Amino acid sequence: MAVLSTIRNFFLPRIYREPEIIVPAPLCEYDIRPLTIADLNEVLRLNIRCFRDGDNYTKYTFDYLLNDPRTISYRAVTDSGEMVGFAFMTETENGAGHLTTLGIAPEHRRRGLARTLLSRIEKAAKDRELTTVILEVRAGNMAAKELYIREGYNVMQRIRKYYNNGEDCFLMMKSVDSYYQ
Repeated sequence: MAVLSTIRNFFLPRIYREPEIIVPAPLCEYDIRPLTIADLNEVLRLNIRCFRDGDNYTKYTFDYLLNDPRTISYRAVTDSGEMVGFAFMTETENGAGHLTTLGIAPEHRRRGLARTLLSRIEKAAKDRELTTVILEVRAGNMAAKELYIREGYNVMQRIRKYYNNGEDCFLMMKSVDSYYQ
């Protein structure tokens, strides 16, 4: 895959992207609600905005996750009903939860929404009697890594070239079993 990307980049001109100008949204109240298949198109649009330069999930991936009974998913909505955040966790065969994605609209970041969604996911994991939550975070996403560390996650391993663009990730894990806390 990397070879094809290198060849493609050799023949095609690089497209310069203007940096996105983010204007913080007005302060508002947020509500955390379950995500359903009816939210598919809205979560797709938000996913592209959240992970502008990263690996985005496809419509088929989100459709699969929203229809899989092993998936727990939530959305953060404003008081006007706009979705501004989402989180998905899948239950693994070995009794762990895998936080597959968590995204917050750029204009709503730094307001505790990621922490709130993470807390809701962890509570759902406990309710399902899962013992741990695992996740991967981009090595360069220091804000997310620091959030996870503050919330009790530990770096277990650095995985080289995990993402399509060749960036490393950190595999992180937290025990959510009350016996160990």
